[in-house]
Amino acid sequence: MKLITRDTDYALRALCFIAKKNGKIVAVPELVRELKIPRPFLRKILQSLHKHGVLSAYKGAGGGFKLAKPAKRIFLFDLLAIYQQDWHLNECLFKKMLCPNVRKCALKKKIDKIERFVKKELSLISIASLIG
Repeated sequence: MKLITRDTDYALRALCFIAKKNGKIVAVPELVRELKIPRPFLRKILQSLHKHGVLSAYKGAGGGFKLAKPAKRIFLFDLLAIYQQDWHLNECLFKKMLCPNVRKCALKKKIDKIERFVKKELSLISIASLIG
């Protein structure tokens, strides 16, 4: 299992770039050129971030995107929730079915504890903290 998928990575890179622009509207061609992310993927990512209230979108000449809220209030775990929905370290699946030992499994209890810790740490990482 990947901790961060391609979509989450692209979203994170785009948000960091936009945040560095200090409230200015950033055009999609600039993002494509600077981040070297394929335009179709980037458009999908940006539209999703707009739909979830992370970005504001501006149409027409001079249009583009800017952060809809301060960079210190956008967290990595928010992006995981958008792009990776129910994020888990271990899903306890055995041959595509829920493991029959899930309720009494000692390993599951330990992994769940690690997962809670990781989620807590990821919820502390903001865009602002990544751009310094």
